[in-house]
Amino acid sequence: MWKNINLERCFSYINCQLASGVSKQPAIKPAVTISRMCGSGGRTVASRLVEYLKDYTPLESQWTVFDRKLIEKVLEDHHLSKRIAELLPEDHKSLLSDTLEELLGLHPPISDIVKQTAETIWNLAEMGYVILVGRGANIITQKLPNVFHVRLVGSLDKRVERVQEAYEMNRLEAREFIQKQETGKRRYLKEHFGKDIDNPLLYHLILNTDLISYEDSARLIARTVIHRFQLEPCGTTLAV
Repeated sequence: MWKNINLERCFSYINCQLASGVSKQPAIKPAVTISRMCGSGGRTVASRLVEYLKDYTPLESQWTVFDRKLIEKVLEDHHLSKRIAELLPEDHKSLLSDTLEELLGLHPPISDIVKQTAETIWNLAEMGYVILVGRGANIITQKLPNVFHVRLVGSLDKRVERVQEAYEMNRLEAREFIQKQETGKRRYLKEHFGKDIDNPLLYHLILNTDLISYEDSARLIARTVIHRFQLEPCGTTLAV
């Protein structure tokens, strides 16, 4: 389902972008951020979006999704210990717990780790042709004119069903999983960026995946991105 979302593809993207620095590039190199309610299909929509956009890019570039694999990229960029990876997810424990652990010298200040993550997200968005899922990417890249921001939402009942299927959980486990994820995401944006994740003004487009399928959501985002940034096809394209 997510065969085009993997670490090897992420590293390949970085290498291609660095190698193409001296070649002619379009004035606008677009990027997309996807904020999502847990269970609303963020990874699936991102994966399908790559397929719709892959032919709207210079030959030396490729549309690439960065989500959980962004953690590894942050660690690589900033030479952080692999142990720090557990501190980066959006559903990490509270700021109070982090502060106490910092005082005990158990890890670097969380603010430093968040800053380093933000720097990586900004740099990836500037390079273009990326789909950045979560971690406040839409807030971090607000001032970049080449970035299009999407929010995926859905009813709790539908999202519980999807989480049950994806992770083989019972209904109670799925509800608790969603609650933990959603609480963490809201806290992450509020504590580190002072923003409300549910504020509709943070997004160009909000899609209800109860009513619009993942495939149609990806197609709609692609159409809008192609039109907004006046992208030209570079080969045989998937119909949008």
